Amino acid sequence: MKVSIITVVYNGASFIKDCIESILNQTYPDIEYIIIDGKSTDGTVEIVQAYGTKIAHFISEPDKGLYDAMNKGIRLATGEVIGLLNADDFYRHNRVIENMVATFERTGSDAVYGDMLYVDRNDPKKLKRYWRSGWYHDNAFLWGWMPGHLSFFARRWLYEKYGTFRLDMKSAADYELMLRFIHKNKASLAYMDEVTIVMRAGGVSNSSVKNRLRANREDQIAWQLNDLKPYFFTFWLKPLRKLKQYISKPPEALY
Repeated sequence: MKVSIITVVYNGASFIKDCIESILNQTYPDIEYIIIDGKSTDGTVEIVQAYGTKIAHFISEPDKGLYDAMNKGIRLATGEVIGLLNADDFYRHNRVIENMVATFERTGSDAVYGDMLYVDRNDPKKLKRYWRSGWYHDNAFLWGWMPGHLSFFARRWLYEKYGTFRLDMKSAADYELMLRFIHKNKASLAYMDEVTIVMRAGGVSNSSVKNRLRANREDQIAWQLNDLKPYFFTFWLKPLRKLKQYISKPPEALY
């Protein structure tokens, strides 16, 4: 099973090497690695180019933002399964892709997801937040559930059949896509009960109360765009679920 991993970056020279190394050091042999750069000016391009043919596809050109860049990568992908890893994040260990593929093969699912850690931006040993996605059940989105986006690996045909990221969404484009795939179109899921992704803290949607309220409004729009009817409390359960992530601890050490 060929796996395509897509990294999007813009002026990410400070962290992108960690991201690239975490992918190139994976034990799984059949990985197509794609990097989409937004025309960086801080040395990112030179860092990526130094890896030569280890990067299957590298594009550096202006784009319309994060999700436009992701869509470019998806269009280039030839793997049966597609995963996304942002430039300032990295895989928890070198068997993540191997374990993910084994989960696909064992379950025959349309998509696989796992857990994530948020760490201090400059010191990855300082844990900020533990996102345990937990097991999926029908209609879980109605109760504020969603998997961590970067822990989400989907078969390429899902993107081909149901579409890529909507550029008219902002911070909730990932939520809308998974709502569309899973809740609306009933993609089957399998859960990897392990931490797969380490993310450096600083996401746009959670950086302030104002941004969190905007993201909440975008969540509502995501349901409307898909002609779906949530419960009246759905949009408040989603941020409430995140509160637990700040006090929960993973069952294993970070390193």
